[in-house]
Amino acid sequence: MDTTTASETIISSVRESWVALITLGPAALALNVGLSVLAVAIAIALGVLARRLLRQGARAVPGPADAEKTIRTRRVATLAWNVVEVALVLAALVTLAGIWGFDVLGWLSVGLGQQIVEAAIRIAILAVATFAAVELASLLINRLLQRMAHSREGQVRRTAQLNTIGPLLHGVAKGVIIIVGGMMILAEVGVAIGPLLAGAGVVGLAVGFGAQTLVKDFLTGIFLVAEDIVAVGDVVDINGASGVVEQMTMRTIRLRGLDGTLHVLPYGEAQVIHNMTKTFSYHVAELGISYESDIDKAFEVMAQVVEEMRADPAFADKILEPLEIMDVLSLADSGVVLRGRIKTEPGAQWGVGRAFNRRIKQAWDAAGIDIPYPHMHLVLPRGGVGGGEPPRAAANG
Repeated sequence: MDTTTASETIISSVRESWVALITLGPAALALNVGLSVLAVAIAIALGVLARRLLRQGARAVPGPADAEKTIRTRRVATLAWNVVEVALVLAALVTLAGIWGFDVLGWLSVGLGQQIVEAAIRIAILAVATFAAVELASLLINRLLQRMAHSREGQVRRTAQLNTIGPLLHGVAKGVIIIVGGMMILAEVGVAIGPLLAGAGVVGLAVGFGAQTLVKDFLTGIFLVAEDIVAVGDVVDINGASGVVEQMTMRTIRLRGLDGTLHVLPYGEAQVIHNMTKTFSYHVAELGISYESDIDKAFEVMAQVVEEMRADPAFADKILEPLEIMDVLSLADSGVVLRGRIKTEPGAQWGVGRAFNRRIKQAWDAAGIDIPYPHMHLVLPRGGVGGGEPPRAAANG
């Protein structure tokens, strides 16, 4: 029975190779140097060839030439190149060792060396398979969402909802696949995953009790998407922070304000959401006219302006209905306040409102309807100041 340890075998092999190396003659030494240079040159040439083939293969991948395809093929090509590069380096090192008399292949083909090689190959295969599974799951989710979006053409709201739920599905699938792949790799290394899973369950239970807020945020986000309360692209107001929903992650909702400020809010804080672009919107016009102006004429001009805007191709698709007249809002100090509202597509109310204000000013000026502004009347005492002058009044706008 051979009781020689692995370290003793390695030391003995290195000693024998060293003795053979120092006894080489000049011709044999020159030959080994030439063969070493040739082996390195072949490895470099194969590396250059492999890189070019990978680039050509990435360009030849079928599918639309969009950003997703570019990013995905770049990641796959990078992984493939890393695998090829490691294989070429190992092959070159083994070849160089054989040239100089070190029997690496002999040691790697038996005993502990064989076990290490087999374990390394299995781990590499599992790592590549995990990466491939993540990419495949991401691709399938994207294709599924795209197909659902194409089947619902014209339903902008559903498309926004699919864009919202996409990152959540990607995150869940990626997390599950990486955890499973990591467990399988640990099992190959020799780690007993049974106790590890049991410990992870206990730790997960403890973390669950301590991270109730995170769980609450996650579940709230799921219900927000499932009930179609908010989606990417909506303009909302949450706890005083307003903006366009730029992204919905597994725990937070991110709003981009008008000035570019990014508001990041956990779902748990989104107790009251004011969605200003759900299904349809309104521009509420509250305009004042002077007491001397004709109220009915003012409403008539307002309705005409809205109809002119509906006939304008720039606003024809944005304004859904004629002006809804809501009569007199109040009798203010300097004029009469009229109210009306224009029903628009979701998110179009601000642009329609600005255009309406410009046009109504011009139309009222042409119709002789005055827009009031504050006046101050000064009344002098009878007899004036210093006596003798008749009473008079001055008005300043």
